[in-house]
This record gives sequence, C-alpha cells and structure tokens, in this order.
Amino acid sequence: MTRTTFALLAAALLMVAPPVRSQLTAPKIEGQIDKLRSLPDNKRPAETIRLAQAVQALPAGMPKVRLANELANLVTEGDQGADALQTVADTLAKSLAETPVPAKGDQPPMAYMELAQLVRYEHVNVTLNDPLYAKALDTLAANDADVEKADFTLKDLHDKPWTLSQLRGKIVMVNFWATWCPPCRAEMPNLDAIYTHYQSQGLVILSVTDEDPIKVAKFVVQASYHSPVLIDHGGAVHKLFHIVGIPRTFVFDRQGKLIGETIDQSTQQQFFRLLGAAGLQPQ
Repeated sequence: MTRTTFALLAAALLMVAPPVRSQLTAPKIEGQIDKLRSLPDNKRPAETIRLAQAVQALPAGMPKVRLANELANLVTEGDQGADALQTVADTLAKSLAETPVPAKGDQPPMAYMELAQLVRYEHVNVTLNDPLYAKALDTLAANDADVEKADFTLKDLHDKPWTLSQLRGKIVMVNFWATWCPPCRAEMPNLDAIYTHYQSQGLVILSVTDEDPIKVAKFVVQASYHSPVLIDHGGAVHKLFHIVGIPRTFVFDRQGKLIGETIDQSTQQQFFRLLGAAGLQPQ
C-alpha cells in the first residue's frame, strides 16, 4: 500500500467512524452539581443543561437516578427558564424509566415526587409509564385539595393572631420558610418588595416558620422584613399544607381559592405571574 493510498484510507475511516466523546463520571458530575449554587444567575441555566446531558449519558443505575434527582431539586431555584426545566425533567424521567425505584411504604419515592412537581407546577412535559409516577401526580393533586380547604390561626411575632379564613376579600400568599434556608433568604427581598408595594391593594403575605421566635425575631429585624411572620409551634400548619421542602408559597385569591404555588425560591416575575392570576393589578 502506497503512502498516498494509506492516507486516503485513513481519511475515509475518520469520516465514517463515530467521534469518541469523553464522558464525565458520576463523582465528577456530582462535584460540579455541588457548585451550581455558586454560579451567577445568568450562567446557571446553561450549566444545568450541560450537567443534565452529562447525567443522561451515564449508564443506567441508582447513581444516575440520584444525580438526576439532585438536579431536579436545584433547577427550581430561581427562574432558570423552560429549557433547563425540561432538560432536567427529561433526564429524571429517563433515569427512572431505566431504573425504577421501589416504594418503601405508602408514599412514592422522592424521585417520582420531584418529577411530578416539575410537571404539575413548572409545566414541563414528560412521558413515564410507571404506576409510582402516576401515584405521585395523584398525591400532589390530593395535597392541593387539602390546602384548598385548609384553615389555621397562628400568632405573629407581636402576638397578634392571624386566621386564614378571615382574610377573604384579600389576596393572600402563605410562604413557608426558615432562617437556615439559603433559598428562603434569597427570595425574602422579593417578597418584602411585593408586600410593601401592594399591601394597599389588599395583598397579605403570611410568612410561616416553625423556628424559635427569639431567633426569628432577630433575623427579621436584621433583614428589614415587613410582612407578618407567624410562628408554627410544633409544625402543625406545615403538616396541614404537606410541606416537605422550603421555601414554598401558596397564593389564594380574594374568594379563598388556591390559585397556584411555587415549590422553591422564586423571582418577583414568578410571584407576579401567580398574583396576576389571583387578580392583583400591576402598578
């Protein structure tokens, strides 16, 4: 074989051979997922999509499901956009289709609940033929039905009682949070700005925590937070609203109807979308 013929053959093989792609290992992906929160907001969506695609390329197994679930936990922090949400949802659905997670007890495993939350509250579209996923969707619908009829009375930091059902005629946001929760702290300035601006239009924000009142009062003063902060001693109202992770915010219209909810840290624009649906007129 002449040198020219060999060169032509090699070139032809390169054209038909599939490219060799380097694949991140699960531990490397996990390390990069751990750094997502440190990225600027404008860089997080693209990095989230890249990591979701890297997870999709992993072999089937529980490590893949776990990493996809971690991304599902993080993609809802702030407004990362429809593309990031859909890519992460597709990754989690694919991981669960390849490696179904067995149930332990009556509730669907958390990975199915995370996927169902993305579908129900973030409006992504996935296909997963799994009875545990269907049960997760049914569980969320039942939880929302409980919240729709829920009522409570809690006292704020000034010992003033607040009863949810007595706020009919006002638009009400019930926000569950804690001082130790970084996403909660990140969205508090947005909630505070909305409350101070729209309080005159009949907006009430009830910020509910189950922490020690002294610790909470000190934090609220330092944060210059103005909406009523209610203390849920023992967490009874958390249970009533089926709170598993925080922050979580529920929006009720003036008739007391549950209009929608956020499942994580939200921006002003995300809050305004729900408040607009509840009848709040922008100023």
